[in-house]
Amino acid sequence: MDSNFLLVPKVINGAIAGIVGVTCVFPIDLVKTRLQNQQSGPGGQLRYTSLFDCAVKTFRNEGFFGMYRGSGVNLLLITPEKAIKLVGNDFFRHVLSTGGNKLPFHREILSGGGAGLCQIIVTTPMELLKIQLQDAGRSVGSGTQAVPRLSATSIAVGLIREKGITGLYKGCGATMLRDVTFSAIYFPLFAHLNAMGKKREGSEQTVFYHSFFSGCLAGCVASFSVNPFDVVKTRLQTLTRAQGEREYKGILDCFGKTLKHEGPQALFKGAMCRILVIAPLFGIAQTVYYLGVAEFLLGMRKL
Repeated sequence: MDSNFLLVPKVINGAIAGIVGVTCVFPIDLVKTRLQNQQSGPGGQLRYTSLFDCAVKTFRNEGFFGMYRGSGVNLLLITPEKAIKLVGNDFFRHVLSTGGNKLPFHREILSGGGAGLCQIIVTTPMELLKIQLQDAGRSVGSGTQAVPRLSATSIAVGLIREKGITGLYKGCGATMLRDVTFSAIYFPLFAHLNAMGKKREGSEQTVFYHSFFSGCLAGCVASFSVNPFDVVKTRLQTLTRAQGEREYKGILDCFGKTLKHEGPQALFKGAMCRILVIAPLFGIAQTVYYLGVAEFLLGMRKL
């Protein structure tokens, strides 16, 4: 880690990475949210039978722009969220450095976990608002019903009026459980995978394609590992439920009811969607970050 910790380009790189990544994978994230939230009816029937079935029905009922429902708030808040995550990890690695080139493994875990902890101040309200918008088409029930017109602003204002600023932090504990664990797995794994790659000529930086694949693989492992936490977080943050769906009082209650009524496999609902979202998202993020796009735009280096 360089002794000179340059904050501005790192923040810009994180912001660019977040915007590009979300634009590419948001429809898959919407499908993930709906699959995680759906519960079987009295006869065991499910509205969506698979990732593909959910995508087709959503596109058929709500059109192309329906696949990007909730993307506005995500694009707005993904900039600080990704910047905090990526810069936070670098910052903690810088602070926890022992002076050598290689950070001890336990400090890598602490650095990643610290980055995940810092980001929840932005991630929790972003996810809460996004989930309400993404899930609107599922919660109305029949595809013949009109999907309610919601906006992130109206939802946020309603929550603040009813519960104060804490209303935007519903599910904060579950978000922290997911994000701290994810970052504690992802960043050390990425660092080790990336270090194994071919170096750019005349530089200690890894070639961009190896950073991309390292980000994808580390994202796959970390996202699958924390999927049960993500399912619980999604269900706790859903404010409007279809008729007959269960309510949850907290993290343990949600875990217990999900296991009791739907079995262990329910905790891995949307896992494939989440992998399809996280793998390219972090592959893109790490490529932008390690290529130093911001440094290039600021005239600090050549790509």
